[in-house]
Amino acid sequence: MINSIENDDFYKKMQNKKLTVLDVREKVEFIDGHVPMAQNWPLSELAEKYSKLDTSTSYYVICRSGARSANACAFLQDKGLNVTNVTGGMLAWKGEVI
Repeated sequence: MINSIENDDFYKKMQNKKLTVLDVREKVEFIDGHVPMAQNWPLSELAEKYSKLDTSTSYYVICRSGARSANACAFLQDKGLNVTNVTGGMLAWKGEVI
């Protein structure tokens, strides 16, 4: 079972706490606009780069709609990482985009 958080709850949580956010969209999508403090970890590169992630960190994973991030969460969770999928992705994001 993959942990998930509704987009509005994720936004509220970001207001009160510094979260580690992984945006799994491709680089061109990320450059077009992303959640403040998000790091770009494209899904297409995740299999070769995931080992650089810290198993003691909690990650919130976002994409455009929530589908790619759910796939990324399943993969990362299988690798022993603590991940939460942000449902609705950037399409549902109401906060600042940088």
